[in-house]
Amino acid sequence: MPLPKQMIAIEIENGDLKPVRRDIPTPSANQVLIKVSAAGVSRPDVVQRKGLYPPPPGASDIPGLEVAGTIQALGENIGHLKIGDRVCALVTGGGYSEYCLASAALCLPVPEGLSFTQAAALPETFFTVWSNIFDRAHLRPGETLLVHGGTSGIGTTAIQLGKTFGAKVIVTAGSKAKCNFCLQLGADGAIDYKEQDFVEEITRLTGNRGVDVILDMIGGDYFPRNLKCMADDARLVQIAVQNGPKTEINLVPVMLKRLTITGSTLRARDDNFKAAIAIQLLEKVWPLLASGTIKPVIHSTFALTDAAKAHQLMESSQHIGKIILTV
Repeated sequence: MPLPKQMIAIEIENGDLKPVRRDIPTPSANQVLIKVSAAGVSRPDVVQRKGLYPPPPGASDIPGLEVAGTIQALGENIGHLKIGDRVCALVTGGGYSEYCLASAALCLPVPEGLSFTQAAALPETFFTVWSNIFDRAHLRPGETLLVHGGTSGIGTTAIQLGKTFGAKVIVTAGSKAKCNFCLQLGADGAIDYKEQDFVEEITRLTGNRGVDVILDMIGGDYFPRNLKCMADDARLVQIAVQNGPKTEINLVPVMLKRLTITGSTLRARDDNFKAAIAIQLLEKVWPLLASGTIKPVIHSTFALTDAAKAHQLMESSQHIGKIILTV
């Protein structure tokens, strides 16, 4: 059946999300065209909608960094995929639409037993967590990982991967109910940051030792407090700055405890970098998803044309896990 000429997509207009009709894009030599069944909603989408996170050069202006669906067309250089394949993909934009272009190297098969809705919850969170916790921070079995935002999509993924690969995991979350969810998911400790001082709790939970790795998406005033939580030779990875990009730093503990402070953003990295992560995920994580050892946590789904409501929920921070748009 021939492809239609146009599709419904969600466009950003003056800070709002509006359904529009767009021409269906044509894949370049190293791309595929995916008929989207589901698309993940992530915090960077919200920041882009507010005009604070423009897409990188060459990326679609349509928001959405992860999709799942069926391949409908192939670029001329594609040999390992075929039309009809069920895939999920990390994309640099364009996910909030009925059809989306993706680099073939960043397409992964939908894990056995998972729906398109579940598969759409995988790329952005699993690529981010694997790259930052295991590749950048070198989390090792027996170490302790602190995850801020334990009930976010990133947080629920980090809990499961950290535990599966032998680490102790402590999280912060914004309510007793959210803390209890994290504990049920496998976290060894959960701190209600609205009621407890997380520095004091980390000191107590680790016997005054501190943690080995911190995954932080908060920034701002969390930074000096993170330093107080870190053990000797610990690593802090900054992946977002929800409390702002500026802070004060006391360099003395950095020197005395030999701390490593790093950070990253994924969207602007080239396909070769992301493809290396995809290979690791396919080998080490996809079998765990297929076996049910780990699974994406999904809070709710919205129709594609209700993307604005999905963003309202994201900004309320009332959700636990991922928010998904279905097509």
